[in-house]
Amino acid sequence: MPGLTIGEAAQRMGLSIDTLRYYEKISLLQRIARDPSGRRCYMPEDLSRLRFIQRAKRCNFSLEEIRQLLEFKSCRDVARPEVAQLTEHKLHEIRHRMADLDQLQQELSRLLELCRGSNQGCPIIDGLETSD
Repeated sequence: MPGLTIGEAAQRMGLSIDTLRYYEKISLLQRIARDPSGRRCYMPEDLSRLRFIQRAKRCNFSLEEIRQLLEFKSCRDVARPEVAQLTEHKLHEIRHRMADLDQLQQELSRLLELCRGSNQGCPIIDGLETSD
């Protein structure tokens, strides 16, 4: 049977073998075909699905959200509003996180400036101990 072994597929996709097994276990991947000795054989459609999962993860979708997106793939036109809503929600989360990160950056910059301007003690430690 043609196909890649789990090790070959993992290497090609830049994933661990454990990740591939986990994706199959939680049904993000359909059951992978096995050769006569029981070893997994990853076919082109399996690799395509893995690429989809990787791209969705890079967009910060959770595994459960990716499961939904995979289900929506089979009925793209009907699912478009749900996909748009899911994506809009994800974008809102990212914007909120970016605001939090901006605030964190400002706080760390302030603490670093205090540290560089101080000759004694540690303003960073002192600033972390101070409650707002």
